[in-house]
Amino acid sequence: MNWSGGKDSALALYHALRDPTLHVTDLLTSVNAHHGRVSMHGVRTALLEAQAQRIGLPLTQLQLPENPDMATYEQLMRATLAPLQARGVARSVFGDIHLEDLRCYREQQLAAVGLEAVFPLWQRPNAELLAEYLALGFRAIVVCVNEQHLDRSFCGRELDAGFLRDLPPGIDSCGENGEYHSFVYDAPYFSSPIAVQRGELVRRTYPAPAGSGAAEAAFWFQDLLLADRTETVI
Repeated sequence: MNWSGGKDSALALYHALRDPTLHVTDLLTSVNAHHGRVSMHGVRTALLEAQAQRIGLPLTQLQLPENPDMATYEQLMRATLAPLQARGVARSVFGDIHLEDLRCYREQQLAAVGLEAVFPLWQRPNAELLAEYLALGFRAIVVCVNEQHLDRSFCGRELDAGFLRDLPPGIDSCGENGEYHSFVYDAPYFSSPIAVQRGELVRRTYPAPAGSGAAEAAFWFQDLLLADRTETVI
């Protein structure tokens, strides 16, 4: 299971665990090795490990350098997948919903090493997925927003009906275009909720790809910390 720790991978895992044709053995997460945080989401690996413990599945971290090029990423991914394949893993599950180019890329890269990609949420309507997410009792905090799409006030909020209702027109409600990312702190298959507390709200900028002519990208990140077990989950 390709596990980002956010709502899409969490909901995809829910369906994968109920699919009689699948046997989920491992979680795989891409991590920024320099910062010790989940790639793109900015979540500390301690929280990632807390999720894996509550799910009850072993976690493999794909350790990536600060700004890897595609060749480096693909080389490291193949090296990380090899031990899993040696144990009999034959399929790789993703939480993608609508992005056809991303699906094709994943399928091509996995086929090259003899793996099959599985997409439990593929092409399901956003409203249906989000209604299911809420009805099943998933709980998440928005940990990253793209400033191009959402202002800082959306970062750090609970991913609930109120958050979805407040999204501006034109924003993909599932965040499929990278508008936002989330951290799931409770799920139907967690042994217990993860107690967290909000830390610093940070703005970071990233240079545009060379020759693209685009402006630099800016993101807001809500740092999360593991809270004492006696504290209330927020």
